[in-house]
Amino acid sequence: MTTPGKPSDYSHTTYTRVALVGTEVGCITLLIVLGAVFGGLWLDRVLGTKPVITVILTLASAPLSLVLTYWIAMRAVKGINKNPPPPSGGDKTFEKEEDDR
Repeated sequence: MTTPGKPSDYSHTTYTRVALVGTEVGCITLLIVLGAVFGGLWLDRVLGTKPVITVILTLASAPLSLVLTYWIAMRAVKGINKNPPPPSGGDKTFEKEEDDR
């Protein structure tokens, strides 16, 4: 039986996983965008095509980030669904109605 106001181990684990997925998605998105910008700047400098490659790589990084975000989220949902919450048979308290006869 869980104590009122105290989260169960399952909900704590679930919240931790959700936080980790959010952090993972944010870091991967940041790395993709920064890689596209700096890689594009470097290629533009080497090839002499000032803003063209940087713009193309930056625009291409948006759908790539979106696809990876979806993939990471679906993988996390599958992981969370593999561990369902424990049955809550003893957690609910029912008050017994008494007759006033």
